Amino acid sequence: MPIEIEAKMKVESFEPVLAALRQHNATSLGQFIETDTFFDTSDRKLLAADKGLRLRVALDVATNKSESLLTHKGPVGVGPLKKRQEIQTTVANPEAMARILEQLGFMQWLRYQKRRESWQLEACRVELDEIPHLGRFVEIEGPSDKAVMEVREELGLSSNTLIKASYVAMLTAHLQERGESRTEVLL
Repeated sequence: MPIEIEAKMKVESFEPVLAALRQHNATSLGQFIETDTFFDTSDRKLLAADKGLRLRVALDVATNKSESLLTHKGPVGVGPLKKRQEIQTTVANPEAMARILEQLGFMQWLRYQKRRESWQLEACRVELDEIPHLGRFVEIEGPSDKAVMEVREELGLSSNTLIKASYVAMLTAHLQERGESRTEVLL
């Protein structure tokens, strides 16, 4: 099963990271508006098991074309980097997939959007994410701890604190702290 290996760090600005990406001849993969919808059972069994079921629609800002993915994420493992089993597949019709999930007993419990700029640097994918209410983050995903940590160093992010919490966990905590019960956070 594929394992996601990721370093996530909060940043104040993307400018130094963008400069480092260009300096290291990274390849731009585009800019996207991603809408992530998370599903769970009514008693939140997936959340309790530290798992996730996500339906993502990624809209390419330049081409206005979208790609949809259904992803299951396993529990986060131990260690400084975020590691978890990740299984995903493309979906031709996200609205129909959402209805199928609901018919199977899953319910939508959070939907949010983020701006994402994607880059490829060596064997790693680097994501520059802006999430409403949370701020700016850099995610580095790669084939090994070593590859991820080397790219983190090249981007000048070694002193930035590693975050293992998911955006959905951080956003849920943010909303709960403010006593908000909404299930959508859109751009």
